[in-house]
Order: sequence, then C-alpha cells, then structure tokens
Amino acid sequence: MKIVFMGTPDFAVKALKNLYHPEPYGIDIEVQAVFTQPDKPKGRGYKLIPPPVKVLAQEHGTTVYQPVSLKKDAEEYLDALEKLSPDIIVVAAYGKILPKEVLELPKYGCINIHASLLPEYRGAAPIQRAIYDGKTETGVTIMQMAEGLDTGDMLLKEKVRIGENETSTELFDRLADLGADMLMEILKAFECGEVHPEKQDDSLSTYAAMITKDMCLIDFSKPVFDVHRQICALSEAPGAFCFLDGKRLKVYHSEIASREKSNFGPGEFAGGKKFDVACADGVIRFTEIQPEGGKRMQANSYLNGKPIKQGTLLK
Repeated sequence: MKIVFMGTPDFAVKALKNLYHPEPYGIDIEVQAVFTQPDKPKGRGYKLIPPPVKVLAQEHGTTVYQPVSLKKDAEEYLDALEKLSPDIIVVAAYGKILPKEVLELPKYGCINIHASLLPEYRGAAPIQRAIYDGKTETGVTIMQMAEGLDTGDMLLKEKVRIGENETSTELFDRLADLGADMLMEILKAFECGEVHPEKQDDSLSTYAAMITKDMCLIDFSKPVFDVHRQICALSEAPGAFCFLDGKRLKVYHSEIASREKSNFGPGEFAGGKKFDVACADGVIRFTEIQPEGGKRMQANSYLNGKPIKQGTLLK
C-alpha cells in the first residue's frame, strides 16, 4: 500500500513509526513522502527547529515537503502528489486544511487520526478541551476526511477513561499510542475491503477551539474540581498559573485535597507542609510547580525551602 503521510507534532510521530514498521500488522506499506509544517524559530537565538515528523522522516530517507499552504501552493504540490499516486493519504495533527483536489486524489481518499470521540470535540484542541470540561472519557476516531472541519464519516472509534489527575500531556501520549495502532487496523481493513463508514450526527457536534493564554490564570473563586481540571488540561503548555507575593507561580500538577468548603477564603494558603489552597467549595493541592525565575520542582520541596504562612493570599 502506497502512503503519503501528513503530520507535524509528537502525536503524529507514533503513527508514522508504525507505518515504517508495519510487519507486526501484516501489511506491506511504502511511505512515499511526508508533508509537514515549515521549520519554526525557537529559543533565544531563534534557531529554526524542524517538526518531530520531519526528523523521523529524514532518518528513514523519506522525501519531505513543507508547504506554507496547500491551497496557495496547490499547483506545485498537486503535481507532486499526482506523480506519487498514493493509495491513501494519512493525516495526523497536520495543522493545515487539505483542499478538495487533495482529498479526492488517492484511491482510498484521505483519513485522519482525531483525538476525540467524534462528533464531539471537532477542531484543534480536543485533548485539552476534554480535560478542561471535566469529561471522564474520550478516545480516538479514525475518520474519512471531507471538506468540512472533522465532519467526515467515522471508520473506527475507541474510548479511554480520563484519570482524575491525568494531565493533557499524559493523555496525549496514551491517545497517540492508541491512534497509531488503530491506524494500522483500519489500513488492514482497507486492504481487505472491510471498511464500514458511519455518518456523524452533526446535531451532537461540539467544537474544540484552540487553547489561549487568557485561560491560564487560576481563579480560586471557582469550584475546586474546575480549578483542578484547568491545571490538568493546560499542563505542560501553556500552563496554568497564579501569583504568590506578586510573582508568577506555574502549576504543572495538582490533586483535590478536599471537596468540603475550607475555613480559609478562596485563594488563601490552607496548608502547612502540603501546598494547599482554598477554592470556592474545597481545597486544591499543588504537587508540582515552578516559581518565577526558578526550576520546576515538587511543591513540598518548595515549601521546605520557603514556608508559606497560612492565610497568605494567592491571586
């Protein structure tokens, strides 16, 4: 099976790795080319850093294309795709819209590995949004791509539970592994002619908008569950934070210490050796933090070196 792969971040890397090593799945695969986003400047020196998918593709000697836009550069890249004549195009967190001409080009069309239980959480940030919204389960859907945003027919779907203290980074890794295995399952189904598309119910659809920095400041006047899910959803990036003594305190991990209203007011330090902060209806416990100008550390270690007086207000 001739495949063109389109993806960019670490989520897509695991799927591409499976395509390079299809032997356990009993499929004969040729990765003809990889499309990924352009290198981006990072760090103080603004050095151009290649996307993770590009690094893996180059390790395997695969031709890599990095169009700024498939629409604006359609003629050039359509010509390349037509010459490759892939049986299928596999997309995983590519981050760009595929024009109709690309969607219709392969024998089996284009399929996408989407990290939600469609039609729920169509869009850019399904993993973070599911945690942020307090969902107890999510999953992966392999879908046949159409012109709409994540509106195509569902080909394969699997659920997973979301752990109470699970961060978006941890869930990201689990769903990437799941999606990579599901990809091989559906490719085998295409090869055997056993694909059974299922229409999405548009009336049940929800949208997973991109995470923005204005979502990061912790509001302790909210219920403790909401604060906890905010911290879990935004870890590792962009990261939830609050202010202690006028300095930013980034919070990577937390747990719910109590679901009963505290004697302390919202935002007041309610702990001793534990980094407990009162919320509207309970107490949140920070377990991993990063003080402004400092290193990431366990919250208990921070308190050992810099105790906080009970009643101190975090904003």
